[in-house]
Amino acid sequence: MTTVPAVAASNPPSAGGARVLTISSNKGGVGKTTVASNLAIYFRALREDLPVLLVGLDDQHTIDRMFALRAPRPGDGNLKHAFAERSFDRVAQLGQYGIHFVPSPPDLIGLKARAEDIGTLRRIVDRTVRDGVVIFDTKSDLEALTQNALVAADRVMIPVADWASLEEAVKIFAFLERVRPGQRKARVLLTLADLRTRIEGPGHDLRTRLETEVRSRGWPLYRTMLSRSPRVEALNSATGRPLSILHHAAGTPIHRQLKDLAEEVLADLGLGAEAGSVLSPALKRRMVTTRTPEAESASDWKDLFMRSLRRVQR
Repeated sequence: MTTVPAVAASNPPSAGGARVLTISSNKGGVGKTTVASNLAIYFRALREDLPVLLVGLDDQHTIDRMFALRAPRPGDGNLKHAFAERSFDRVAQLGQYGIHFVPSPPDLIGLKARAEDIGTLRRIVDRTVRDGVVIFDTKSDLEALTQNALVAADRVMIPVADWASLEEAVKIFAFLERVRPGQRKARVLLTLADLRTRIEGPGHDLRTRLETEVRSRGWPLYRTMLSRSPRVEALNSATGRPLSILHHAAGTPIHRQLKDLAEEVLADLGLGAEAGSVLSPALKRRMVTTRTPEAESASDWKDLFMRSLRRVQR
């Protein structure tokens, strides 16, 4: 595993209630959705008792395709209804791997108007999520929905994969300083790193250059770095359903790096993994789910999950 030194920790999240992690970059292609969805799965693997709610703030439906256990039904709610009702209660669905998610809206046109008050999302979380972790995966912009997610966050993770995404990170730090002066709740995550990518100057690779620049700007930085992985690219695009790194990329560097990152983030949020927790084969089998007729409802799926857990423990 490759790690980078961290600068001084930013303000810890307040005690009590759900913890909110927002993953944001207003540059596309830096791995936001891959990190958000797979961190959710690793969180559940490391902390089986931890409720996890994943919310995508775009209309790409990647999260829906990865986690949905059934086809949409008439009357199902989505993120648009959550804003209208100021609640996740009706719209959150239990999906694959024990992750709750909020279905994406068919479009963002009507939703943007409801998000003009940038404190709305935080109030929805406070009203309807009592414990666990909420992960917001933002669109590649700094418009109203993204601003809502930034304001709602206890921690903001900013993936940086290249110089352009580093420069875009400046805008997120500036926005957070405007709305919450002195509250340093954002951290940079170096992603898609390839040590073979060289830049001008002797003995320099892009990852080292990015790390040096982040440190020079005084930005908090996650110790764990996520490397570029052809295996992950295949998991995301080989079929219509993106596949979990935890279950389908064992033995790869990114598999280990995501475990380390998940442990780091849980500790940072005050939700450290259970003592002695490891991603053993037995633990991974507990998290595997299948799309069967029996799993048509959240309660049925939970029963299946617990039966599977008991079988593994025997």
